[in-house]
Amino acid sequence: MDDDQHLLSGENVDGQERAIETSLRPQHLNEYIGQTNIKHELTVYIQAAKARSESLDHVLLYGPPGLGKTTLAMVIANEMQVNIRTTSGPAIEKPGDLVALLNELEPGDVLFIDEIHRLPKIVEEMLYSAMEDFFVDIVVGQGPTAHPVHFPLPPFTLIGATTRAGLLSAPLRDRFGIVEHMDYYKVDELEQIVFRTASIFQTRIEEAGAHELALRSRGTPRIANRLLKRVRDFAQVDGRDSIDQAVVVSALNLLRVDNQGLDEIDIKLLKTMIKFYRGGPVGLNTLAANIGEEAETVAEMYEPYLLQIGFINRTPRGRVVTPAAYQHLGIEVPKEKGEK
Repeated sequence: MDDDQHLLSGENVDGQERAIETSLRPQHLNEYIGQTNIKHELTVYIQAAKARSESLDHVLLYGPPGLGKTTLAMVIANEMQVNIRTTSGPAIEKPGDLVALLNELEPGDVLFIDEIHRLPKIVEEMLYSAMEDFFVDIVVGQGPTAHPVHFPLPPFTLIGATTRAGLLSAPLRDRFGIVEHMDYYKVDELEQIVFRTASIFQTRIEEAGAHELALRSRGTPRIANRLLKRVRDFAQVDGRDSIDQAVVVSALNLLRVDNQGLDEIDIKLLKTMIKFYRGGPVGLNTLAANIGEEAETVAEMYEPYLLQIGFINRTPRGRVVTPAAYQHLGIEVPKEKGEK
């Protein structure tokens, strides 16, 4: 991928990018834009837990990347007035790594594990007793001197985040008392996020400019913020004191982000299905090989949005391009595709 494609995929995020994202994050639920139903439910659960002086039940957040799962985990910790420790599934390689993390928690604290579906099986199994009964059993020593140790833990809240909820084992999934699906954002919600971010950046953006940028942000706040930063660069170099719709359209056309938020990979994916497979059905692995991407990247970064906007369908035999996608690309729909 080149840099323009990273703009939309969410990959290759460097330290500076993470620092900027952190500065944009809201601190409390009343500042968090979007995901209205989830916020309402969490408000109830948090108030009830605090009234009982208990830790919040374990929370699983799942949905496409860039929708604010990490941010929401931090907001939950702030609302509970506890500390949060963050890590990711691949970073916890062995049971000792998990024990070290759990050992640092105070009563009520939050442990946030991103990409929780990538936890090693042996670590996941240790989590079961930690989540359910707040203890872990570990083996100390080696050989004849080895002996089990019962290690009690303070009550804590595990918040797991994943883009692939289907890859979670049933025993792990069942131990989460609160399970929330985070969906793509509406255009008006993205407009609010764009205005908020522009204010933090001390950048003026007109209403039509914010609307255009929201339309091209794939329903994803992370992408909206990144596109705003790039559009701001174009506006600054052009000597503009504010970002209007024309600047947004010009900049994003140069970045090859179309008016539906599709980038070069999306277009390549759709055109490959149309040109070589008559619009499908075509299997995920075959499609990924054709466009030179990993199947997991296609499944996580591109397919969910194309499904959301109705440009592809998933069938038992594979992926199929819809008439709406043909129309968007300006390609005539084959008769058998357009007929019901």
